Amino acid sequence: MRNPEITKEKILKQSGHLFNTQGYKATSISDITKATGFTKGAIYRHFESKAVLEMETLSHLSIQMFSYLRSKIKEEKTAPEKLRAIFQFFETYISKPPVKGGCPLLNVAIEVDDAHPALRKRAVTILDVFRDSIVTILSNGIKHNQLKPDIDKEYYATLVIASLEGAIMMSKLRGNDDDIMRVTKHLDKTLSEIEL
Repeated sequence: MRNPEITKEKILKQSGHLFNTQGYKATSISDITKATGFTKGAIYRHFESKAVLEMETLSHLSIQMFSYLRSKIKEEKTAPEKLRAIFQFFETYISKPPVKGGCPLLNVAIEVDDAHPALRKRAVTILDVFRDSIVTILSNGIKHNQLKPDIDKEYYATLVIASLEGAIMMSKLRGNDDDIMRVTKHLDKTLSEIEL
């Protein structure tokens, strides 16, 4: 007899690999049954529809990526060090991705449109968590006199995410780390300008 949690985890893992490398629209339930060895019935016992599976898989992939990133951030003591840990995490994303296929948030953002409002909403929630985490780091940096008190935290968080995600896209397309290296160098210089 199968353990339902192990089965669900295997479906999420295999679906995540397929969605993140082939795309959400291009991956069929049949592709997932082949990858997992489970029947469609078994998949639908755990996920009521492909749309639900897509949303749960995106959350699963994001949890994997952000837990790895969180562990890197926790190793650092100051806000500037924590922000540089984020830059370094993305700097190595092309050569050593923690999730195969690239950044799950970037991949889903490219693919979602008005035809997938629930998946888009889930992606926005994940994006907001990422932004809020950066805002929290910045707030703590101000509170502990590590960053200038007058910085626009929302602006800086948007700048960091947009720069890193854009550089991931460019580096992935080009197949090298050049663009992400340029962007992290720029972000490091920008961070130096707001440090105390």
